[in-house]
Amino acid sequence: MTEFSSSAAPQPPLANKLYFAAWRWHFYAGLFVVPFLLILAVTGFFMMLLTTVLPEYGDRLRVIPTAAPLSVAQQITAAIAGVDGGTGAARYITPYQPDRAALITVNGPQTPVIVALDPYTGTLLRQTADGDTWYAWLEKVHGTLLIGTTGDRLLEIAAGLGLVMICTGLYLWWPRADRRFSQILIPNLAARGRAFWKSLHEVLGFWTSVLLAAFLVTGMAWAGIWGDHWVKAWNSFPAEKWGAPLSDKTHISLNGSGAKEVPWGLELTPLPTSGSQAGVQVLEPGVVLDMATMVHLGQILGFENRFQIAAPADDTGVWTLSQDSMSYDGSGPTGDRTVHVDQYTGKVLADVRYADYPLGAKAMAVGIALHEGQVGLVNVVVNLLVLLSIGTICVSGIVLWWKRRPAFAARLAAPPRPAELPLWKGALAITVGLSMLFPLIGVTLVAVLALDVLIVQNVPVLKRALS
Repeated sequence: MTEFSSSAAPQPPLANKLYFAAWRWHFYAGLFVVPFLLILAVTGFFMMLLTTVLPEYGDRLRVIPTAAPLSVAQQITAAIAGVDGGTGAARYITPYQPDRAALITVNGPQTPVIVALDPYTGTLLRQTADGDTWYAWLEKVHGTLLIGTTGDRLLEIAAGLGLVMICTGLYLWWPRADRRFSQILIPNLAARGRAFWKSLHEVLGFWTSVLLAAFLVTGMAWAGIWGDHWVKAWNSFPAEKWGAPLSDKTHISLNGSGAKEVPWGLELTPLPTSGSQAGVQVLEPGVVLDMATMVHLGQILGFENRFQIAAPADDTGVWTLSQDSMSYDGSGPTGDRTVHVDQYTGKVLADVRYADYPLGAKAMAVGIALHEGQVGLVNVVVNLLVLLSIGTICVSGIVLWWKRRPAFAARLAAPPRPAELPLWKGALAITVGLSMLFPLIGVTLVAVLALDVLIVQNVPVLKRALS
């Protein structure tokens, strides 16, 4: 890659060396990150739209309330009868409000079917195979680029380098002698050409930096390395405190069709099992333990409006009552609650609330809820503005690069490399810190360094093309 040469030429001041070093890191991080950021922003927007405004399973469909709704047993019977080959109900979701539909997951001959049902008449309003939605498809693009583990790793690398891009971008944005703070907080709309795009890129980058960093970190909560193996294991709930026998299955098994519905801090926590004398008796002994009884129990325990009841998956499984932001049940993560009930005794085996989460899980619960636009209309509007800003930052960065690159040159037109890296120990410390916190950043940076030193610097064609 191009180096400053000439021992006769005066050495650039320290500030210039720092500036060009940061610019170079920013450029190469952006080169990799921008395509992924655009994909995440577009898919994230439509995912938020489909969950908060236009849920595809019919959660928000309106009904006309009458004197009293049908019993839960009657609703389930109607739902099963309306599904070809329906054999039973695996989940019942109470309506958001009296004038909204109830959702019932019916076990079908091949795949579960989610039925939106009028709880007053038993009329089936909509039937959707579990996971057969645009949201489910977008979620796969958003999480794996439709290429499985490889896509997950690429996105995790992009998110990590995105943090590098934010740090270097803030350094480049910082006002110097010839600019005041007021000039870099508001874009210069009167500028033309490259000056306009640079002003727009810098100002939007500054105002969006904190929220973009929050998006990237909370998004990595689902990544295969940082999420599953690095952070989530630290925040799993200590299920042993329940005093009930524990299953080999974890809470993540309660997710349907790969959807992320279980609170992040509980995903790796083992489920309790039925069949012991553990737990607290809340229901009258001898009562029939069915879906209707579990709805009644939920009301006794204080669940209001929309909450979910999942039937036991097997002979040792438990009834699960839940109301959490990951499933879009409540208005925010601080209202999260998950209750497990023994399918044989009806005893409450576990009752986990937001206050019981470890500190890291609490922070991630709030961060993920904000990430997905689950905390009201203001949250949705702010997320929309951030996503639009991210798209504009990416586009303006591409325009800036295109305008500064030499015409017809087979080069990337990367910023020049400083003759030496000032304060390299501090930069190394920051890099090591980021690499320890986000392992794939370290692996990526080492790989890029090895590629540069061993191959690029020794192949003139590559050295020129990547300069």
